Amino acid sequence: MKIQNSLFALRARPNGLDVIRIAVAAPRALGRAVARNRSRRRLREAFRAAIGVLASGPGCDLVIVARPAIASAPFGDLRIAAAAALGSVVGRLAAT
Repeated sequence: MKIQNSLFALRARPNGLDVIRIAVAAPRALGRAVARNRSRRRLREAFRAAIGVLASGPGCDLVIVARPAIASAPFGDLRIAAAAALGSVVGRLAAT
């Protein structure tokens, strides 16, 4: 399943486990290594906080690709987008 956002693109697949695993990618279009690493750290932390809110649910593997708008986005907006995307993923996986 795919979820598109102005800050990131997310792909999810069920993994048959009880945990959510995350992989974060930052393409070179984001800038130099410092900007890419900062974007990866911010995404990882936003999704870590969103996963912490979920008590339990189906496990899945997430691949998150950062987009250029993430560099100037406030962290609060990033956390809201991550929580919404993760809620959508968990809802869709629970329905299947």
